[in-house]
Amino acid sequence: MKRTGLWILWGVLLSLPAWAAKMPMMNHGRMLMDMGGKMVMGQNTDQLPPGCRRISEDVKLTVHAGHKYSRDFPGTMFGYDRRKWQVEPCARVTVTLVNEDHIRHQWMLHGLPEEVYPRGMFHLEVTGPGEVTGTFIAPAEDRTYLVHCDITQHTEKGMKAELVVGEGSGDLPGIAGITPPAVVYPDHGEAGGPVAADAGAPTPESGRRPLLSGLLVLGLVLAMLGAPYLFDWVGRRFFGMSGRELNAYLFERIMALFCRLIRLIRSLTAAGSTS
Repeated sequence: MKRTGLWILWGVLLSLPAWAAKMPMMNHGRMLMDMGGKMVMGQNTDQLPPGCRRISEDVKLTVHAGHKYSRDFPGTMFGYDRRKWQVEPCARVTVTLVNEDHIRHQWMLHGLPEEVYPRGMFHLEVTGPGEVTGTFIAPAEDRTYLVHCDITQHTEKGMKAELVVGEGSGDLPGIAGITPPAVVYPDHGEAGGPVAADAGAPTPESGRRPLLSGLLVLGLVLAMLGAPYLFDWVGRRFFGMSGRELNAYLFERIMALFCRLIRLIRSLTAAGSTS
């Protein structure tokens, strides 16, 4: 009897994830979530953003996310099946995010009007494999918006895209397959580490002069030729001097140099005051 009860308890525990995944999402205003790792933030099906008088069109997007969508882009690890979408201003957009990996992925849209969207974003999240669906209404102005996965290192590893509303405002940098990355990684089998995308352009380091310039070599040659004469003069000038005499001579020379410096400063000050 005890063994039967344990088997029943074990079966219930194993069925909890599937049961949680089938539960309807809890609605907390503009946030929808369930116990299976799905979340929608910024859900909006009817409130028009500033400047919109009506819904211009209804658009449905299905976005697949996973490791396999990065294979065509060396140096990346994750990606979306598409990296660019275009909709009309004031369009009502329903996005279904299909996560094909066994980890968590997001489809996060930034820069939306904060009067409608808390913190200016629309956010889909699902722990895969699985999918989640949410809706937002695009703003009225022509602009290009950043879409990415905010999980640590997922953006840096390729999970970055753009949503073009209307005519857009130009492509965003670093979108795989659309705009050049900031860093170029060698293809598989190539030697070397990452290099800057504009490695061919001149840099301050590449424009430095060589260590042994012609002027430096000339100075070294003159120093070598003049060293014997310098040593000969020093020997003849200080030969036979005691330590006290040498100290007195050096002190006298230093004081003379100091007095000359004072006179020079005074003359410059007087010239400045008269002008």
